[in-house]
Amino acid sequence: MSERVRRTTGAVVAAALLLAARPPAHRVEQLRVEVLKTFPHDPQAFTQGLEMAGGTLYEGTGLSGQSSVRAGLLGEEPTVRVALPAPLFGEGITVLGRTLWQLTWRDRTAIERDAKTLAELRRVPYPDDGWGVCLQRDRHRIVTSDGSARLTFRDPGTLAKTGEVTVTEDGRPVTELNELECVGGAVYANVLLTDRIVRIDPATGAVTARIDASGLLRADELVPGSTLNGIAAVPGTDQFLVTGKFWPKMFKVALVPA
Repeated sequence: MSERVRRTTGAVVAAALLLAARPPAHRVEQLRVEVLKTFPHDPQAFTQGLEMAGGTLYEGTGLSGQSSVRAGLLGEEPTVRVALPAPLFGEGITVLGRTLWQLTWRDRTAIERDAKTLAELRRVPYPDDGWGVCLQRDRHRIVTSDGSARLTFRDPGTLAKTGEVTVTEDGRPVTELNELECVGGAVYANVLLTDRIVRIDPATGAVTARIDASGLLRADELVPGSTLNGIAAVPGTDQFLVTGKFWPKMFKVALVPA
C-alpha cells in the first residue's frame, strides 16, 4: 500500500468514525389536526392572539382602528370587549393570572390589562415589533416572536429581555414565527401565511414537530387576508383551539400522526 493510499484510507476511516460519534439527527414529528368540534368565530376578527385561561377564552385582534381584546365563554359571544384606539395595531396576548399583556405591532408599546375587566392598567415601552406572546409558567418568563426566526425571552413583569434563541428545523432557520402558545416545556408557533404550526424546544430552538392544519375551511369560506393564526391549548386536555384571521369558524382539534 502506497503512502498516499495509506493517508487517504486513514482519512476516510477517521471521517467515518467522526460521523459515527455524532448524535443521530433529531427526528421531527409529522402531525396533523383532527377536528373534534366546530364553533362560530367572528369573520371580521383579524385574529392576532388566542388563549384559554380559567375557563375564559381570550382573543386579541389587529388592524389600526379595528383592534380589540375580547373575553368570554368558548362558543359564545364575548362578554367583555375593549377596543384599542387608532393608530394602535393589536397583536399577541397572554394571561398571567390577574393580568394580561397585549402587544402592539410597530407602535413600540405593550399594554397591561386587568384579566377580568380588560381595563388598561399601564403601558410600557416595547422596542421590538410585537407579534406573538405566551407565558412559560414553569420558567417564569414570557416568550415573544417578531416575525423572524427568533424567540425572545422576557421578564413577565417588565417585558425586559432576558435571552433569545433561533428556531431551526433540520439546521435551517424557521422564519415568520407568529402567534405563540406555551404548553409545558414546548412553544407552539403559527408560521405566517401558511397552514403550518411548529412545536419548538425553547431550550435549543429546535423544531420537534411540524403540524399540518390545512383544509379546515372550505374554499368559499376564505376571503382576502384569511390565514391561519390562533392556537390555544385547552386546559386540562391535550387538545387545542385553532382559528385564523377573518375565519368564520374556530376548531377544537387533537394533534395526531400525519
